Order: sequence, then C-alpha cells, then structure tokens
Amino acid sequence: MATNICARLRTGLVSASAAETRALAEELAGALPPDTVLALHGDLGVGKTTFVQGLARGFGITEPVTSPTFALYSVYQGRRQLVHLDAYRIESPRELDDLLIEDFLTSPWCLAVEWPEKVAAWLPADAWHLDLGIESGDRHTLRLR
Repeated sequence: MATNICARLRTGLVSASAAETRALAEELAGALPPDTVLALHGDLGVGKTTFVQGLARGFGITEPVTSPTFALYSVYQGRRQLVHLDAYRIESPRELDDLLIEDFLTSPWCLAVEWPEKVAAWLPADAWHLDLGIESGDRHTLRLR
C-alpha cells in the first residue's frame, strides 16, 4: 500500500478537492521513512498547507494545522513529529540556521518545507520533492519527483 501511493504520485495525480488532497497526503504519511524532509514546490494557492494538514492527520496529529508564514515554522506532535516550515520570507540559508530547527527535530520526524526554492542549499540531498500545481478549474496536480 505504501509503495502504491509513492508510485501513483510519481506518475502524477489530480485532486478535485481539498479533502482529496488531504487524503492523498494522509496516505503518503504512512509511506514516508522516518526523519524525512519533504519539499513542497508550487505557487500560491496550489494546496501546500492543505497537503501538510493531510500529513498531520496521517501522523495522528489532531490539532489544527495552519500556514506558519509569520511564525516561519510550527511543531506538531503525533505518532511522528511534524515540523511545518514556510520559507517564503527567508532570505538566506543562514537565516534558516538561526532558527535552530534541527534542535526541535525529535525522531521520528517529518520536516515539510513550503517554498523550498528559498532554502535549496540547506535541504539534504535525500529530501523528497513534491510538485503541486493547478489545472483548469479547481483541479490540483501532485507529482513526486
């Protein structure tokens, strides 16, 4: 089942609703190895935070997950720790180092990074990359690189 979601995402999927996007993310949560960085690529409004909400549900996190744009990152605890980083306002990897995110990572963890392009040099080589986009209408695309 876990490899099935990864194979389907590598092929590319289309989601017709926020609920469907959350369900796909919840399914992927079960396939992510422990201590994984998940880079979420896409423009404003493609569903990055919606996807993280589904990851949280998949990790057994029950508290509300919102975009950490102003706080830069949020930490949630469930069966797996989820650190949700919004790098949109980060100007350099040095700024990211100053946040001491590594100090908050307790295994098993997942670090979900919105706007990973802003901190590309900081991301580990084994990070997972997910492209999110919008098709015609309200349909969203998801593809795991």
